[in-house]
Amino acid sequence: MSIPILGRLHITDWPIIAISFLLAWIEFIISIITNSLPSHVIDVFTVVTKFIYRFTRNPINLIIRHKKDDIHQDEEKFTYSYINSDLPNLTRKQYQTMIELLNADRIEQMVQLFGYDIESRIVKTKDDYLLTIHRIKGRDRPSNGKVIYLHHGLLMNCEIWCTMIEKYNNLPFLLYDLGYDVWMGNNRGSKYSQRHLFYKSNSVRFWDFSLDEFALFDIPNTIDYILKVSGAEKLTYIGFSQGSAQAFASVSVNIDLNDKIDQLIAISPATTPHGLYSKFLDILLKSSPNITYLLFSRKVLMPSCLFWQKIMYPPLFDTMIDISNYLLFNWKAENIDKLQKLSSYAHLYSTTSVKCAVHWFQVMSSKNFQMYHDATTSLSGLNPISYPLKNIQIPIHLIYGTADSLVDIEVMKSQLPDKTTTVHPVPNYEHLDNLWGRDVHELVFKEVLRRLGENTDDLFYRLSLLENDRNPKLIEDIIVDVGEDEATLNQQSYLKMANNSNSNGLSPVSHVENLDYGTDRRSTVGTGIFT
Repeated sequence: MSIPILGRLHITDWPIIAISFLLAWIEFIISIITNSLPSHVIDVFTVVTKFIYRFTRNPINLIIRHKKDDIHQDEEKFTYSYINSDLPNLTRKQYQTMIELLNADRIEQMVQLFGYDIESRIVKTKDDYLLTIHRIKGRDRPSNGKVIYLHHGLLMNCEIWCTMIEKYNNLPFLLYDLGYDVWMGNNRGSKYSQRHLFYKSNSVRFWDFSLDEFALFDIPNTIDYILKVSGAEKLTYIGFSQGSAQAFASVSVNIDLNDKIDQLIAISPATTPHGLYSKFLDILLKSSPNITYLLFSRKVLMPSCLFWQKIMYPPLFDTMIDISNYLLFNWKAENIDKLQKLSSYAHLYSTTSVKCAVHWFQVMSSKNFQMYHDATTSLSGLNPISYPLKNIQIPIHLIYGTADSLVDIEVMKSQLPDKTTTVHPVPNYEHLDNLWGRDVHELVFKEVLRRLGENTDDLFYRLSLLENDRNPKLIEDIIVDVGEDEATLNQQSYLKMANNSNSNGLSPVSHVENLDYGTDRRSTVGTGIFT
């Protein structure tokens, strides 16, 4: 029996709706209470959580250290430092990089780990939002004169591009060293773009935006700024998930962008996603915008995520992310290594508006890539406006995972221009795998490079020449800091290995060594040294 007028919800669904509202408010109240607790009390809970988590299946154990905050010297915060787990094939450099990425608070710290710097610029949109965009800077390398603009997805910011433990598994660094001028954008409301000339960031007016504002202001205004500063006539746009949808929408309504973008490369693209894996949540959130607004307000979407991430033991936080993604999207995250999740999931979430989420539920419900619609019922006589995606005149390249439950590739192909759209499937990859999967360089990034006209056959050789020129091999690079008793023996073995590598032109990995990381490390980690 269905309740008249109220749509597809069955009378038996209403108790679950009531429970959903109750849980949402309980979580909100718990957040307030926990946030008011003294820091040492929260620290105790974190230590207890870590202890309990050690007894779960295949845990990653991190040693907790206190570290003085750089800004507030009188405050202390948790810093997660060392791995205590039997993890083979982990080099010392990879291990240290993962820890530093996990602890990094800003994009500047993240890129510096790989030897780069960030140049930050402020873009004022035509509706007076202030957006921070970032430009990769580093040592001199031959420039090809081409400009790349990278844009993140929903509930993300630019940090998602720079979380991989291996340097060239991060697309910005790969592109920069190949000679591109690389820029990364940030949507209004995200971590680096929470300012307006007239609206306070805690006001409803500040958060009154959806995909429409991204398409009408953020994307075109950012592109104009990048072209002006770089002096280039055109750029290549690379978007992830919602970042691709924003570009499609923006180019379709801003015809002049067809002359400013040479091609659109869409990674895990989204225009009309499938519904949520949870049928109940799918029906509930699609049924009426008012329900979503009642659950989450009309401001920031799930701001408590940042709070829980701050106080929760990182491996447990990663587990909660995996469980949530499975319940919502049926993602299993089997292609992302557990260690990689530590550094990537720490930078997964950023703020956006509830209205933006409502807009996506409208798109999923109607199976139509349309502008935000204010009408709450189809009986109102008001109809949404569809984005005219067929107006896009530039080449579009879609790179999607075949196991991605969000991507309806056939519907997307029917919406985009036939003659200028190409499709590249990545077998058995899910949504986030196209950013952080263990084989992302081979399966995704090389396809991006091919679309950019790069010869991927000699890619490793070109990058190795650049690395050798940037980091000449010295004796200090070869010898590893080991315990005093085995120092001489190990130094001799590494020197011998280095000589062998110089003679055959290869860069081998040493056998697994047990390295002494100091008194605070409770056990050694299997590692190898690249020379």
